[in-house]
Amino acid sequence: MAGREEPYDPYISNNAGGSAGGHNGNQRTAALQAEIDSTVGIMRDNINKVSERGARLDSLQDKTDNLAVSAQGFRRGANRMLWKDMKMRMCIIVGIIVLLIVIIVPSARIDYVLSGRARG
Repeated sequence: MAGREEPYDPYISNNAGGSAGGHNGNQRTAALQAEIDSTVGIMRDNINKVSERGARLDSLQDKTDNLAVSAQGFRRGANRMLWKDMKMRMCIIVGIIVLLIVIIVPSARIDYVLSGRARG
C-alpha cells in the first residue's frame, strides 16, 4: 500500500510529500484559480454583451414598429392624395367638355341658321 498514490485533491493538504510537494500543489491550485477567475471574467463580459445586445434588439424592434405605423399613415395619406388628384382631373375634364360644348354648339347652330338662310 505504500506504493499506491492518493488521487490529487486541491482541498486536502498533502504534508506527506514534504514542503516541496505542498508548494507544488499550491502553485497548481493558484493556477487553476487564476484560470477559473479568467473564465468567470470572460463569462461576465459575455453576459454583459448579451444584455446590451438584447437592449439594442428591443430598441430596433421599437424603431421597426414606429416605421411600420409611419408607413401605414403614409399609405393612407397617399391614397387620399390619389383620390383628390383623380377628382381634380375629372373636374378639369368635365370643365373642358362643358367649355367645348358651349363654344361648339352655338357656332354650329349659327352655321346651320346661316346655311339654311342662304338656301332659302
